[in-house]
Amino acid sequence: MAIYIDKFPGRVINTNGNQYLYFGGTSYLGLQEESEFQDLFIKNIKQYGTNYSASRKSNVRFSIFEDAENYLADLTGSEACLTLSSGYLAGQFVSEFIHKNPCKPFYAPNTHSALFRNKVKNYVTYASLNIAVRNYLNDPNAKTPVLFLDTIDFSGGSYPDFESLKILPLKEMIIVADDSHGIGIVGANGCGVYNALKALCPKQLLVCCSLGKGFAIQAGAVLGDKTTIAAMENTSFFGGASPASPSAMATFIEAEKIYAKRRALLRNNIELFLSQMTSLKKFRYMNGHPTFTFQNIELVKYLEHHKIIVTNFNYPKSTSETMSRIVISAAHSTKDIKKLTSVLNSFFSDLQK
Repeated sequence: MAIYIDKFPGRVINTNGNQYLYFGGTSYLGLQEESEFQDLFIKNIKQYGTNYSASRKSNVRFSIFEDAENYLADLTGSEACLTLSSGYLAGQFVSEFIHKNPCKPFYAPNTHSALFRNKVKNYVTYASLNIAVRNYLNDPNAKTPVLFLDTIDFSGGSYPDFESLKILPLKEMIIVADDSHGIGIVGANGCGVYNALKALCPKQLLVCCSLGKGFAIQAGAVLGDKTTIAAMENTSFFGGASPASPSAMATFIEAEKIYAKRRALLRNNIELFLSQMTSLKKFRYMNGHPTFTFQNIELVKYLEHHKIIVTNFNYPKSTSETMSRIVISAAHSTKDIKKLTSVLNSFFSDLQK
């Protein structure tokens, strides 16, 4: 059942006269309510305005966009970068660009719909994907295979080691990866996984992402080599789209120290959660990532009974599988984490009786 709120869901949610601890969403660094970050954003709104809807190809241009793109490219280790108004738009942008070239698309397990074009079907396993790609490459007329995937797929099949990818003929493939749940959170200084994927030596690599989850700003980005990014910049798709807010871009550049401080808090909270839990085998999780996925509706009800709300809904469609997930945030206190782990340990202890 949907819970309607009138305030950003930080570490707590107030609804129907009750207060609940909130361990859901994607605000991993918990910055949307953090006063230092808000003050910085407000300062930049006063300089750049609340929105700027002109084309990036306009004769009057903000330099902050290129500044932010160069900063993000340096952070991630990519040669070049383009920013857009959302992560979903970034995914659609790179997908459309790839599909206009001769290629054969393949979709890895759990790929996000942002990378879909028309009606597509994900492979259920990487083993079946590997067989399909290799069989396809045996055709003398085969086009370049393109693999679309999510770097953080919440099953543990991709990040952190990408072992499933290593069975594929990557040197003959283009990789298009969505790093929305990784960038800003994982890697050195929140650099995400661009360099980790590049180290696998694919024929070509493009990474798209949302900047909302790890960096708390409404924007998206595409990372890649200079030639490809220049070609993407020259499309009508990019020229016709409104850009991200320039105030958000400025905040992204200037908040480096705030991001670092919040990532440290998040790491501490993850470590505390792991140290307090007695039944981690009940969850799917990835080293260094603050999400813990499970499939147990009774646990959802038990947590809610103890005034704790977690992510629990059908995604991305009402007919899709229910997504149940505990999300640790940098905004949570030690007391919050200990209450959560106490309730979880009690639930699993009762099941064993």
